[in-house]
Amino acid sequence: MNTEDQPDIETVKSYLIGLQETICSALAEEDGKADFIVDEWQREKGKVIGKGGGITRVLNNGAVFEQAGVNFSHVSGGQLPASATAHRPELAGREFQAMGVSLVIHPKNPMIPTSHANVRFFIATKEGEDPVWWFGGGFDLTPYYGNDEDCIHWHTISKKACDPFGEGTYKKYKTWCDDYFYIKHRNEQRGIGGLFFDDLNEEGFAKSFAFMKSVGDHYIDAYRPIVQRRKNDSYTEEQRNFQLYRRGRYVEFNLVYDRGTLFGLQTGGRTESILMSLPPVVHFEYDRKETEGSEEAKLYSYYLQPKDWV
Repeated sequence: MNTEDQPDIETVKSYLIGLQETICSALAEEDGKADFIVDEWQREKGKVIGKGGGITRVLNNGAVFEQAGVNFSHVSGGQLPASATAHRPELAGREFQAMGVSLVIHPKNPMIPTSHANVRFFIATKEGEDPVWWFGGGFDLTPYYGNDEDCIHWHTISKKACDPFGEGTYKKYKTWCDDYFYIKHRNEQRGIGGLFFDDLNEEGFAKSFAFMKSVGDHYIDAYRPIVQRRKNDSYTEEQRNFQLYRRGRYVEFNLVYDRGTLFGLQTGGRTESILMSLPPVVHFEYDRKETEGSEEAKLYSYYLQPKDWV
């Protein structure tokens, strides 16, 4: 390993805490009514995690956002859960640190999509051996009522985040996002995608860190203009009900497939912070069918089909 390109845990942590502050400030300003509560937490000992801490920030019952959660966490321990070692057996017996910012924004207005973003760093060490580390993350958009302008903007900014890192980078991580945010038991995409990457370390620490920062820094540029365009749109009670029904898909994905949720729960992490991604109000309905030709049906037939938006 290049000794001049060693992982710098404190620099990553400083960036992540700053990113959380930047995103929360922008969202609170956009909401205009509510602000984020700040819940700083520490735990010295858990079932699996040796120690952990973080800053959970949550906005509730705003003018625009029904619930917005932006979480920073930094946890460490001497034993990895099955979700981590199953496909990385070389991690067995190593101490680890994991840190990241994860957020999910649930707007009130069904014309505003739900959005999710996550950037994270993982490192596992063992005396006498090189550390094993990587970056991961991405962001994705989950509309209830699709809009081509919003989809094109979202993916244009996604591509902009990737362009400095080589031709094909956007396409690679856009495709990975479409594959990852797929609800297998429903045979549905969760939304219109965006970016997803994991296990990023091939180019060395500095370049990998730069890419993670680019993804983190572009999230608010991708989401805020969509919120600004849609937050004053009118909607009906039926459209609100469809939003609440579709939020159920978000719950299903997060509790069944999401790696971050599973990792957090399996490591005995802080449950309130892990599950803050779940929507505050959800409506489950048995075997719902949409009217052919309706905007609700178009979400499934057009917007939830992977396509090239830029």
